[in-house]
Amino acid sequence: MTTRPDDDIAGAVAAHARLLANLEGLTDSDVARPSLLPGWTVGHVLTHLARNADSHVRMLEGAADGRAVEQYPGGRAAREAAIDAGAGRAAGVLVDDVRAASWRLEGLWATVPDHVWGGHAFAADGARRPCVRLPFHRWREVEVHQVDLGIGPTWDDWPDDYVARELPRVLASLPHRLPDPAARRRLTAWLLDRAPTPGALDLGGWEGGPGHYDR
Repeated sequence: MTTRPDDDIAGAVAAHARLLANLEGLTDSDVARPSLLPGWTVGHVLTHLARNADSHVRMLEGAADGRAVEQYPGGRAAREAAIDAGAGRAAGVLVDDVRAASWRLEGLWATVPDHVWGGHAFAADGARRPCVRLPFHRWREVEVHQVDLGIGPTWDDWPDDYVARELPRVLASLPHRLPDPAARRRLTAWLLDRAPTPGALDLGGWEGGPGHYDR
């Protein structure tokens, strides 16, 4: 039987709490301004965070019924349409949406039968996603997009336990994101303490780039 991912659930619950605390006092003008993601306002990011939580509920409930479902019904196009449709709402409505969706997901995490963690779903890009990994993906969503909001917290505020989980995963992506063989050698030599700091490296996009951390 797959082990329940308690540490990832705890990390995501704590991230929800920090996010909601940081959203206190948000105004209509705040949510209408650009976020740090190109083409997205703060309202877009908040709507995405709410619908992403709903998508996790959908995937886990499907697994509980013995089904492997799509993360977003209608795929990526429907996902984008829902975000655009919700982005222009008032600040209070947006914050209430994020709160309610996050708490629905937390409630499901607390009650889902253990066998569900051995199931799987399909991410927005069609990739097979084991349910046991879903709480970490949600944790990542909240940590990364809380920075993307541009309302205070930065990457320097990421908790140590999140970085401990994320850093090895990001480092493992480097060989695929460095197409230049010379850059690969330079980075490898630095990591082996055989060369100076490699400086700026031309990295390819990670998991679809900004706004697509839930892929």
